[in-house]
Amino acid sequence: MAKQFSDTQREILRRVQGTLPDSATPFADIAAEVGTTEDEVLTLLREMKDSKEIRRFGATLRHQKAGYSHNAMVAWRIPEGEDIDAIGEAMAQRSEISHCYIRLTTPEWTYNLYTMIHGQNPGDHARVVKEMSEATGLTDYDVLESVKELKKTSMVYF
Repeated sequence: MAKQFSDTQREILRRVQGTLPDSATPFADIAAEVGTTEDEVLTLLREMKDSKEIRRFGATLRHQKAGYSHNAMVAWRIPEGEDIDAIGEAMAQRSEISHCYIRLTTPEWTYNLYTMIHGQNPGDHARVVKEMSEATGLTDYDVLESVKELKKTSMVYF
């Protein structure tokens, strides 16, 4: 069953999903916009963070504008019997990896682990793939280089 939020809580969450106010007191600004107190805003967010409903607050880096314009998704085939969780967790520790997912396979597409690699220079992702392949012993993978970004947004829930 989905968690129920009050109208005020929904308005707070709607505002923190996007760009926070550019001020010294962004949470007080949000509180004023929704007609509540800064303490109520911070309490809601703290409780949601403590319950792991909110993972973290942080700046969003636009990687292309920051010089990370050479990107690739790598689809890896982890053989049955291998510890896919451990392999994925090891890959996810690399700073060049922004996303790492285990996905179901189909008879036509047998890859089951996916990593998104970001690099500043042509060939950066190839170096990372080679290093990960050597570290894990995995040789069955497909590199899908990014050609053009058509959409990238954060999910909006409210």
